[in-house]
Amino acid sequence: MIKRLAGSLSFRLLAIFVLLGGLFVFGTLKAIQRVYNSDEIRGLISGHLSLHVHYVREDIGTPPQIDRAIAITQSVPVDIRILGPDIDWASDPNFPRADQLTFAPSPLFSDDPGAWVDELRGIDFASRDNHAFLRMQQGGYVIIVSTPRIADVKQGPDLVMQIIAQGLTLLLLAYIAVRWLFIPIRDIRRGAAQIGRGNLDHRITKIRQDQLGDLARDINRLAGDVGRMLDAKRALLLGISHELRTPLSRMRLMLEFIDDEENRLSLRAEIVEMEKIVASLLEAERLNVRHAQLARTRVVVGELIDELLDDFFSRDDEQVRIDVNRPLEPIVAEIDEARVTLLLKNLLSNALRYSNPEDGAVELSFFRDGSDLVFTVRDNGPGIPADQAAHIGEPFYRGDPSRTRESGGTGLGLYLASLVARAHEGTLRLIDTDKPGACFEVRLPVN
Repeated sequence: MIKRLAGSLSFRLLAIFVLLGGLFVFGTLKAIQRVYNSDEIRGLISGHLSLHVHYVREDIGTPPQIDRAIAITQSVPVDIRILGPDIDWASDPNFPRADQLTFAPSPLFSDDPGAWVDELRGIDFASRDNHAFLRMQQGGYVIIVSTPRIADVKQGPDLVMQIIAQGLTLLLLAYIAVRWLFIPIRDIRRGAAQIGRGNLDHRITKIRQDQLGDLARDINRLAGDVGRMLDAKRALLLGISHELRTPLSRMRLMLEFIDDEENRLSLRAEIVEMEKIVASLLEAERLNVRHAQLARTRVVVGELIDELLDDFFSRDDEQVRIDVNRPLEPIVAEIDEARVTLLLKNLLSNALRYSNPEDGAVELSFFRDGSDLVFTVRDNGPGIPADQAAHIGEPFYRGDPSRTRESGGTGLGLYLASLVARAHEGTLRLIDTDKPGACFEVRLPVN
């Protein structure tokens, strides 16, 4: 979840909004504090507060006069309690007793540089039930002033809660706006995924008149251009391959009229090889698309292996060995039987080509690994260097350029095998490169 959010553009933009908002609030508070901490403003506020305290003391008098205290509470929204040797009076009967209040100096009223206002001499502060209390001494009497009045109940939510609620509301609105802004990205991703799976006729339809809309139009245009380019390339290759079949057929017919047996056999081998190349190119072109059509059927894998060996490797039965760990229970998978047979035939032919009988048999194994059907073909030949493993499956690639077709093939066998694996959404790779010989692993998802 966290990784998904971290990769979301809308979440990143929202995080930037939150960070900038926090920095703005912090900077504003620091600026206000700096202004209030200036000698001019701080002295002005401190002077006014000291003057108000002085007025309260003067109005109440010494000793304190109850009628004057009542007059103050009638003109100013405060309550007053007076304590002394001969008096304990409060303007409101619910005024808290002195022992119910804990008075102490306030950090807001201090001579420290970080405080907002200078210290008020002789004044202590307390708070209770959302009321602030100021205590002062005067002529042996204690005067406690409450603001607001004791009877006044605070209306509405707390100021801090209001600020938090407004901030969360603004963040929610910002998130909704960001989500709306990036809605086209979801459609663009779905469209790009469709196009990436080979559906080059797919087009992104929900397009807005903004930069994301321009991106969607560019992707649509790119899909059309790629589709036309692939169609032209496919048509060219198929046309050339089909055209080559006709002269090859004529050449085979003409071979029968050649009297020289040696030349006839030599030319026939060359023509057969060329026909194999043409057939391989045609099959490769059919498979060389990500949406290649497969004739999937339910296949018993063990029976497919047995038929493969009987049809193509009956003369090499001593050189091909099925892994002794062959599954006891039949493995059934929905695969294209003909093309998987072609894949295994090419791998086994390639392994036999580079293996000497005295080095040991080529080993074929198959098993289920979770949701994958796995084939491995291992030979005891010279192997393939690790630096050439990345080129496995490239058309016409042969690790040793000096090899002839007789010794090294055309380089299309592994290419076709990799295309068959890819058409099944699987993989073909070279494994165990540090061991003698070569071992190819094929993984085909079967679910």
